This record gives sequence, structure tokens and C-alpha cells, in this order.
Amino acid sequence: MKKIIFIVFVFLIQFFNAQNVYLTKVEKTNENTDKFLYRINEEVKDAEYLGEVEVQGFSKDDAEIFSLLYKKAKEIGANTFSLKPFENIDGSAQNFNPANYKLSLYYLPKEKLLNQTGYLYVFASSEKDQKINLNKQDYVISPRSYLVVKTIPGVVYTISTKKLLGSTIKIQPKENSSNQYFQISSTKVKSDETGVGGLNLKSGDIIGLEKSYAEFLSTIYNKDKQSN
Repeated sequence: MKKIIFIVFVFLIQFFNAQNVYLTKVEKTNENTDKFLYRINEEVKDAEYLGEVEVQGFSKDDAEIFSLLYKKAKEIGANTFSLKPFENIDGSAQNFNPANYKLSLYYLPKEKLLNQTGYLYVFASSEKDQKINLNKQDYVISPRSYLVVKTIPGVVYTISTKKLLGSTIKIQPKENSSNQYFQISSTKVKSDETGVGGLNLKSGDIIGLEKSYAEFLSTIYNKDKQSN
């Protein structure tokens, strides 16, 4: 009997600490084969609203959560999303809670997307501060935060992790180069069968992130005050 009670207790702990993703509203569906799922802001006015997805519970495995969210979004043909803040009684937006949040899902033709070029994003891991050097300037990025830098075409950007056996990469954006996304971490990012939220390249502890997954991180992580 004690063993049964213990098993039930462990199950309940796991259940209430698990993070679940639910498709909570479906307004309509869209038939498209787009593989991407990008974040939008001002483009919302031109997007076709499809529904909502809600995330309940906190998890450090952001890649797994994005994989679940991606699959829910594709069930109704969404290719873009935006954060839908919960509201206080007075109608003001509540502060973001990583343990419970909603995303509105949309369809938007790719040519209507804005701010897709000219920026470099560097994400910290979800657990500890990350020290980096970017073009001879030192930064400390807090857990679950990211740095954004406006890039200049033709300029070489050198990112180093400032560790004894750390990594260094160099990138040189061209005119109208797509935004580039990296995460400073010693842990490998999971990928799923869609290829979204996966690993593009890995140089030691500098990981190149797939754009859709990176834009999800930019929604649930905090933008560093040192950003451009």
C-alpha cells in the first residue's frame, strides 16, 4: 500500500511540474506547406488570425517545448505567431510568466515579414550567466536572456566564449543578409523530424540556431539591456 501511495505521489509531482502545450482556440485553418514559424509584431495587422496555443508549466527544455508548439501550430496551418499577454483586472498586460503563457497563431505571406535582415542575436543558456566577447567588447548575458546587435554589411563580427578551451567564430554579413542566431551553451539543442528547432552548426559551445526556434526563444527570453 505504501508503495502505491509513493508511486502516485511521484506521478503527481511529475504531472504538476510538467509543461504542457494545448491548442486552446481554432478560429480557422489554412492550407499551406510553409515549414517556418516566425514571430511577428506590427505585421499582425496584415496577418490572418487562426487560433491560440497555451503553454502551462515550466520546463528548462525549450527545444522540446518549441517542438510541441510547432506541431500544434502546423495542425491549423500557422506560419507566424505573437505573444498574447494575460491581462490584469484593469486591462493592463501582466508581466510574462514562463510557466504559463499564450501565443496567437497566424498565417502571413512570407514577403510581408519585416525586420528579417541586419541583426545578430546571441542567446544565453537557460541555467547560468554566459560571458562572451564580441568584437573586443565583453558582455555577460543572464540566464534566459539574449543580446541583439545591429550589424553592418561587410564588417567581420568575432564571437568568443572567453573560456580556456572555449570557441570563437567569425561572421561577415552581406547587404540584406538574413538575421543570424547563436546560443552560448555546452548543451546540445534537440531536433525533431521537422528539422525545426534543431542544430545548424556547432563550434564547441557556440551553437547556430534555426530561425524559427530562435524567434521562439526571443519571445520567452528577456532582451538584454546592452542590446542595440
